[in-house]
Amino acid sequence: MENFICIQCGTQFGRTAEPPARCTICEDERQFVHYGGQQWTTLERLAADHRNRLEDEAPQLLGIGTEPEFAIGQRALLLQSGGGNLLWDCISLLDDKTITEVKARGGIRAIAISHPHFYSSMVEWAEHFDAQIFLHWADRQWVMRKSPRIQFWEGPALSLWDGLTLINCAGHFEGGTVLHWPAASRGGGSKGALLTGDIITVVQDRRYVSFMRSYPNLIPLGAAAIHRVLETIEPFSFDRIYGGWWRANVLSDAKAAVSRSAQRYLRAISA
Repeated sequence: MENFICIQCGTQFGRTAEPPARCTICEDERQFVHYGGQQWTTLERLAADHRNRLEDEAPQLLGIGTEPEFAIGQRALLLQSGGGNLLWDCISLLDDKTITEVKARGGIRAIAISHPHFYSSMVEWAEHFDAQIFLHWADRQWVMRKSPRIQFWEGPALSLWDGLTLINCAGHFEGGTVLHWPAASRGGGSKGALLTGDIITVVQDRRYVSFMRSYPNLIPLGAAAIHRVLETIEPFSFDRIYGGWWRANVLSDAKAAVSRSAQRYLRAISA
């Protein structure tokens, strides 16, 4: 019996004797099945030729990503806080070196994930670090490995500890979530930060962000979804955004960047 991992999206499934017949997440219009067909791996096989890169993205914010790039290629963020560390988003590979480094930084109190494309091996991580997992209720159908560690939350926001707040922006997924980190101001003069995955995605021009229903299949969001994103983050102060990939960050004037990006987007889809 193995917890098979989809090679295309990186999601770990519940234990089975044979690989699952299909990956529901990849068959959804927001993702895709590889042109070579559905393929699977396991943590053991993945660890044989991949390793995790750990690098500070900011003070108290450790990036963790897999090399060579695997699945969607995202990196997770370990947010270190006095009340306990939070792993924001997740990756498929968990190896001994990563476990040792994370434990040296205080372990993980909880895991929170922006949307199902980053669920990856979240249960594996939670079991190793004795952590809870916070997922929005609207995305419960996309959980491929069940666990009592998963706590589904509902509504527009969930307050955690040390001022951390999960915000349901929807958009890319109905349960699409970003994390507000007010203490990002410490030591850097910041007014706070949003950790966004690709619910609000940082584009190549770091003065801007963007929004999509599907990134690989280029399906845009409608105007109503964009306005909802703006409305849900409006009450929160931030001038930095940490996105879902290495160096995909807006490091100044980020709230204004979201606003002008949304206006540019709305003009484009209404032209």
